[in-house]
Amino acid sequence: MADSARKVLRVSGPEARPFLQGLVTNDVDRLDTGAVYAAMLTPQGKLRCDFFLLPDGDDVLIDVAAEAAPALLQILTMYKLRSDVTVAETDLTVTRGLGEPPEGAFADPRDPSMGWRGYHGQPGDDVDWDALRVAALVPEQGVELTPDTFILEAGFERLNGVDFKKGCYVGQEICARMKHKTELRKGLARVTVDGAAPVGTEIVAGGKVVGTLFTQAGGEGIAYLRFDRASDDMQAGEARVSYPA
Repeated sequence: MADSARKVLRVSGPEARPFLQGLVTNDVDRLDTGAVYAAMLTPQGKLRCDFFLLPDGDDVLIDVAAEAAPALLQILTMYKLRSDVTVAETDLTVTRGLGEPPEGAFADPRDPSMGWRGYHGQPGDDVDWDALRVAALVPEQGVELTPDTFILEAGFERLNGVDFKKGCYVGQEICARMKHKTELRKGLARVTVDGAAPVGTEIVAGGKVVGTLFTQAGGEGIAYLRFDRASDDMQAGEARVSYPA
């Protein structure tokens, strides 16, 4: 099944990989072994957007949420300066499926349960991807991932979306500083949900806001929590929420 919520950009030219290496959170050299999950950050270390990088001959494809594609294209063009690269939108469509990736497709690097991603007409599967995301605690752009997101709070280290040895990139200093904290006090977590609540509903415990409830499926959900205030007796609208799940 084609994923109409995604767009694919193409970065071409002899400096495509070095150009991206100085901008994104992950090591572009990993393209030699498959798809790379990464993000573009603001200089203040907050998320601009997340995406997949894919090798396509000498070019690099960027699989990004359709709503974020125009801004990402603009940002990459701005950073291009004298780099010998061209950045353009393509008419490629994204397909997704489970099981062994078909020829020309790539295993989703975030979690094995998230299947594969194809770009050259591979037939996809009709799957409840939200249920898989909740089970694997995989956030999505425009839902759990927002302009206020710090990627370590969103689990990017667990999801293979950041490399701490690759060198500098935009926002790297803030990300590295958070990495070397003793413990994150806030972040995304899987919770048990009894009932249902609209995405974005505040989670309350003891009369205080302790987080926000996002995607829900199968009696569980993804929530952004203050861990020191989270408990097994919280409320989000009409739904009862428990942490840990």
